Amino acid sequence: MPSPPALWLILGLTLLLLSLAGLDSDGLLFLAALTSLLLTLLTALLPLPAWAQILIAALLSGASTVALRRWAGRSQERAIPPAANAGSAEVIVAFDARGQGRVLWQGQSWAALNLEPERPLSAGATVTVMGREGTRLQVLPQ
Repeated sequence: MPSPPALWLILGLTLLLLSLAGLDSDGLLFLAALTSLLLTLLTALLPLPAWAQILIAALLSGASTVALRRWAGRSQERAIPPAANAGSAEVIVAFDARGQGRVLWQGQSWAALNLEPERPLSAGATVTVMGREGTRLQVLPQ
């Protein structure tokens, strides 16, 4: 039977390889790999009982998962980046109170969302295309 540091090392390297192979869509395998590799160092330096190793692994995994979720949540709150081919569009269907309407952009009719719904947009108005979410443009009044 291999020693505890060797077991943690094998687990950490296996998880790291799985993460690098693309099987880790949300980063959790990578965090588990880092936890295992850190436990490799701890168990090599300190003779920790099995229950302490498992407790440390659970605490590190939980804390890193919470940190990752918070970081991921914050990164989604960033401002909308302008579309690669941003420009002006013409309103062809007036925007309603919820900020939804239609615009003519690059020769095609698009569903659009007014990012400033408190500013009404009527047909014929010019808007700036700020981005796109699926098939809906995100626009601002000019």
